[in-house]
Amino acid sequence: MPQPRVLILRAPGTNCDRESAFAFEQAGARADYAHIQRLLDTPALMREYQILCIPGGFSYGDDIAAGRILANQIRHHLRAEFAAFKDAGKLMLGICNGFQVLIKSGMLLPDAADGGLAATLTLNDSGKFEARWVKLSAAGDKCVFLRGIEKMYLPVAHAEGKFVPRDDATLNSLAASGQVVLRYARLDGTAGEVPYPDCPNGAVGAIAGVCDDTGRVFGLMPHPERFIDPTHHPRWTRELPPEFGDGWRIFTNAVEYFA
Repeated sequence: MPQPRVLILRAPGTNCDRESAFAFEQAGARADYAHIQRLLDTPALMREYQILCIPGGFSYGDDIAAGRILANQIRHHLRAEFAAFKDAGKLMLGICNGFQVLIKSGMLLPDAADGGLAATLTLNDSGKFEARWVKLSAAGDKCVFLRGIEKMYLPVAHAEGKFVPRDDATLNSLAASGQVVLRYARLDGTAGEVPYPDCPNGAVGAIAGVCDDTGRVFGLMPHPERFIDPTHHPRWTRELPPEFGDGWRIFTNAVEYFA
């Protein structure tokens, strides 16, 4: 199987780049790092890679709003190169702050008719930073990264993770097209509305992740790179661990896509 190359995009404040690179490498890819300034200087660098990952952290200190500054750099200076990357059939993954960047840059969901964002990620309803483990339910097979996955148990760590669509029409459109691919679920496994803290941020529809209309661009608030090995779980010594952590399959799906 050919070894796909992954570009891990960094910016001042990014702090999950090494974990994301490690996860992709363990899945069989080759991962390289690139600072946003290097990409601004040489946009064509992206053409050497098959997967782009924007990892978690606090890019530019989350000044103005989480992910906004890095998103604006992409929107105003790299939009054409990012669009060409997508059109070439390649993959993009945005984790936590990376999800915020993909949403606010317009690279995940197209802009509304008036040029505004179709959706955003805003302050948690709790008014505080949420760091906890959550259960997740995956839906459909549209998203390349989630193929074969029905549920996951992953950590979250964010202050601005509440997914809010522009309006009901946008939400209904996303649902109808199969782009709402990941939702928070009740920790006790029962059905019904997902309350806080099981839905840690108050996201509309308990949405934890969405993909673009091709299924090749995926953003999610939970951190799959923080649970690819059983020892990453805080109770791994007290519970029978699985062979791999729940986040593992997201990265192997990306690598296997290029097989």
